[in-house]
Amino acid sequence: MKKIWIILIGLGLIFSFINKRPETVANVLFYDLQKSVELILSLLPVMAFWTGLMAIVEKSGILNKLSYAIKPVVRYLFKEVQDDTKAVNAIIMTIAANMLGIGNSATAFGIKAMHEMQLSNRDKSTASNAMCMFIIINVSSIQLIPMNIIKLRADSGAAVPGDIMLPTIVATAISTAAAIVGAKYFERKERR
Repeated sequence: MKKIWIILIGLGLIFSFINKRPETVANVLFYDLQKSVELILSLLPVMAFWTGLMAIVEKSGILNKLSYAIKPVVRYLFKEVQDDTKAVNAIIMTIAANMLGIGNSATAFGIKAMHEMQLSNRDKSTASNAMCMFIIINVSSIQLIPMNIIKLRADSGAAVPGDIMLPTIVATAISTAAAIVGAKYFERKERR
């Protein structure tokens, strides 16, 4: 990945000089970099709030109750780790963070979930079906409240920043359903 970034940056520099627009490089380095930092700083309070809330949910025991309540879904989707409470809780935390549209906060929970699933994985060199399902669900990530997008739209001056909620729910529900069906298909095909 490092090589790809170096190649892309190098190509960008070469093309800016070929097109006789070296000021583009300076603009990217100074103006766009400043905008990136401002964007990160504007999203930080939202991420901190939801990450803190998720930590409270985890420490208060609510997560264990939620885990028990959705056990049938977990049993179907993550058969290999259904009895591993730590892995199931980490999976639920990640999916909940993604559903709230705070994927940045979900990263820490996702790493924890993969670590817990790897501990119970029989073949350490290959991802288990549960690990693959987890990644697929995270990539397609159904979102009920796209917090980061709403925040970005509000900062950009959108009249009604939350008007994307229904289309987001529909689109992400379809993508998640398709991802799960595809994963289950290949999981069954693998067993044959």
